[in-house]
Amino acid sequence: MKWPSGSKEEDVITKDWPDDELPLLSICCITFNHASYIEEAINSFLMQETNFPFEIIIHDDASIDGTSDIIRAYASKYPKIIKPIIQVENQFSKGGLINPRLVFPKAVGKYIALCEGDDYWVDTQKVQKQIEFLEANSEYVITYSDCVPFDENGVVSMDFGGAKRDLEAVELKKAVPIYTLTACFRNVINGIPQDLMAARYGDLILWSLLGHYGKGKYLPDILPSAYRVHSGGIASMKSTKEKYKMLLITQAALLAYYVRLGDKGLIKHFISEVLRSSVLSQGWPLSIRSLGILFLRRIKLRFDRLCG
Repeated sequence: MKWPSGSKEEDVITKDWPDDELPLLSICCITFNHASYIEEAINSFLMQETNFPFEIIIHDDASIDGTSDIIRAYASKYPKIIKPIIQVENQFSKGGLINPRLVFPKAVGKYIALCEGDDYWVDTQKVQKQIEFLEANSEYVITYSDCVPFDENGVVSMDFGGAKRDLEAVELKKAVPIYTLTACFRNVINGIPQDLMAARYGDLILWSLLGHYGKGKYLPDILPSAYRVHSGGIASMKSTKEKYKMLLITQAALLAYYVRLGDKGLIKHFISEVLRSSVLSQGWPLSIRSLGILFLRRIKLRFDRLCG
């Protein structure tokens, strides 16, 4: 596993940036109790080689392990680039969607790139490649690439299901998974509809909302980013049953949203997904689970006939 190199001085990073221009890109990083990892994440942002200015917004959710002290130290060394948001009360416990609620409103960039504080980037040209593509292709709203999961023992043989192909707008609306730490997209999300506030997977909500603005582009020439699997991760180490419960809540929120919009195609899609996740979240034996899915499919078929 390749680790990020040491961070450069601020004047070295900004020497090729145009004078008096707002950041073109806002790198948004949310973190909680990542004292052992946050420097690797921040260094991987600072090592990005760009011909445009960028800002780094780091939201610490009231960590108790010294993460906030590390962020403050970086912010004092890079005052033009790093903009910390240090919470004194944990916000995730009051409801998810930290980025859309608390970070994106602070982002001034035309584009947003995501990476949480326990992951990091490897390719020094990552965001340059993504911004160049988005600037040249207005029909696309988001770009993304591959990642490599790892733990303290090295690379982990796991597939977290991120898309490794281009996605049509309707696929984004259906919340097809994307590796969050690789995403770079247009800053077009202005608030989250109330229907979606209960969701537990905020990234799926983002992809669905972005689908209203364009398509998704997979960029295979970007070196895979590093996705850390550890016990403190919000999702990576949760049980399969718990993951399906979180997915169920998120899909139910998306169903409510598209019911309000009256989109029959997406209503049918999310009804099917909610029914499937309802069965899978129970952790039933495979044979019972299969029967349950078959039964729910029959219910869905009847619903489809009623809806025409």
